[in-house]
Amino acid sequence: MPTDPTGPVGADPLEDLVLRPATVSDADELAALFLASREAAFPAMPRPVHPPDEVRAWFGEVLGERPRTLPMPAERETWVAERRDGPGPGRLVGYAVVDPDWLDSLYVHPGLVGQGLGGLLLDLVKSLRPGGFGLWVFETNRPAQAFYRRHGLHVVRRTDGSENEERAPDLEMAWFGTDPVGTVRRRIDEVDDRLAALLDERAALTAAAQRLKPVSGHAGRDRRREAEIVARMSRVAERLGPDRLARIMDAVITESLDAAD
Repeated sequence: MPTDPTGPVGADPLEDLVLRPATVSDADELAALFLASREAAFPAMPRPVHPPDEVRAWFGEVLGERPRTLPMPAERETWVAERRDGPGPGRLVGYAVVDPDWLDSLYVHPGLVGQGLGGLLLDLVKSLRPGGFGLWVFETNRPAQAFYRRHGLHVVRRTDGSENEERAPDLEMAWFGTDPVGTVRRRIDEVDDRLAALLDERAALTAAAQRLKPVSGHAGRDRRREAEIVARMSRVAERLGPDRLARIMDAVITESLDAAD
């Protein structure tokens, strides 16, 4: 395996570059590229939780070298950027793993970051998923966030990281595809459907609380508790802020109490 995928100093990083689907024979080099990229990105990105042998096994499953034992979409595609500046096998300098609606990962050799290769891979992903896609980026990874913003992606969600392996806060960013307004509206519809279900659940719990409290209805409202709710929600919904959330929750509580009568 080549030890310096960047080639000679001063060489054009995009010269003699080929983008192609990955093959089973790329697994070793892809694993090495992933590990080198993650190490170079620390501390903006936390270090991987899996040792090198497990990383290599993951790529083997992704590329069909062995039966899949890990959950992953059947339609997952892996593309590599291969530099061919002479006879013989090329050298892998970047890759992207693409699911039906998600960009699972995109990495560039540390020596080529900021030289256009990441944008080239991202343009490829856009051509593969013209309807749009989402991706996750760590909250601490400011350079990656800036890169994706420059290429037209938007932050749509923040989490505390409890659902990723590293347990590190992250952001969902999205490219809305060739019909961005239609894509955004579909996502809003999906959020509204979830919101309606949550509001109904909250109203049911409010009704149950009224039957348990010594003073029910609007007379039994606990303004101190409501302020605590708004403060807690403000830590999650920073974009809305405490004043807007206070008005929203006042309406939610008022209507829930009225529905409980």
